[in-house]
Amino acid sequence: MDTVVIGAGWAGLGVSYELTRRGIPHIVLERARIGETWRTQRWDTFRLNTTTADTLMPGETYDGPDPDGALTQTEFIALLEDYARRHKLPVEEGRAVTALSADANGGFVVEAGGPAMRARNVVIASGSLNRPLPRPEWAAPLPLPQIDACDYRSAGSLPAGPVLVVGSGQSGAQIAYDLASAGKSVYLSTGRVGRLIRRYRDKDTLRWLDDSGFMDVTRAELIAAAPDGRLPGRGVIGATRTLSLQFLSAEGVMLAGRLTGLSGGRMLTFRDDVAANVLLGDEASARVKHWIDAYIERSGIDAPPAEEDPAETVAPRLPDPPVLALEASSLGCIVWCTGFRGDYGYVDIAGVLDGSGQPIHVDGAGTVPGLYFAGLDFGITRKSGTIRAVNEESTRFATLIAERLAADR
Repeated sequence: MDTVVIGAGWAGLGVSYELTRRGIPHIVLERARIGETWRTQRWDTFRLNTTTADTLMPGETYDGPDPDGALTQTEFIALLEDYARRHKLPVEEGRAVTALSADANGGFVVEAGGPAMRARNVVIASGSLNRPLPRPEWAAPLPLPQIDACDYRSAGSLPAGPVLVVGSGQSGAQIAYDLASAGKSVYLSTGRVGRLIRRYRDKDTLRWLDDSGFMDVTRAELIAAAPDGRLPGRGVIGATRTLSLQFLSAEGVMLAGRLTGLSGGRMLTFRDDVAANVLLGDEASARVKHWIDAYIERSGIDAPPAEEDPAETVAPRLPDPPVLALEASSLGCIVWCTGFRGDYGYVDIAGVLDGSGQPIHVDGAGTVPGLYFAGLDFGITRKSGTIRAVNEESTRFATLIAERLAADR
């Protein structure tokens, strides 16, 4: 086999489309069904935070009636399935890869049930955000149910009693809002997370950021600009509305600071930093709007003036006194929304993964020739890891593979 693609989500299907277009023989191995992570690790009311018009696979265009809408989980899965069917992509479902190793001839051996396959190239597109980060060790003995964000489905699926959502990033903010909308009593342990306004100057904010080049800043530039040399987190942007901490508080979510630990085996403790976290979100939003304003001005774009978003102007309703401790037994459940990483446990090639089991790569190309990682969060640019990057990055990987195969002939 010239190429094996591991994973049939948007990244793997995008690469398959470009390989098919070039006539490169390949196969796409999917552990269960097309879009499996989207089927099994999303809640019932989940919607994509890219607009419908921007949720496009390679070779596709949008001419529907709701360009600024947001696809549901089910609609997105249907989009992927239809895409694979229409373009006759060689997807084999129910083929979980159990081992990937190097062979002696500069290729790879892929084991996925049945006879092992040999391939000149392998594209790993199995997802870089599909395994929850470990919970703190002290949380294990807590006498109450605990789940990760990927296991949350709905308010009705949780036990009775207040819910503590830990982490105010993308998943945490949306899950807290979903719970509050369903009438649950919710505490949200907040952190230092930026925020984006959903629409600005009569246009989707992410579209402004695409047009202005903001999303094209490279991974290397982002790391070089960071004081600690680490990639920045993504700011929270709601699928259908701005999700600020003050808006969540106005909706009844009780804001607490960062969760710091467990005292006396029963009291969850928090920093007194809610006001600072609200301010950080406001400042991040203001910087993004300033970037967009500058782009509009230098490009001579006739855009309407900015209007205030009620989710940003509403006064925060902070608990008084602040929530500095919670009796664990007073809660019905904890939902951990503290981040994800990729699950690459099947990769058995020396020097390919770092100490935490994550890919070592340069712009998606692994340390071993012929090995590529598609769909990595921040893999090449700020846009990487979102479907907005699938077109250009799929083209890049398919071109690299074509060049490698041509060099072999």
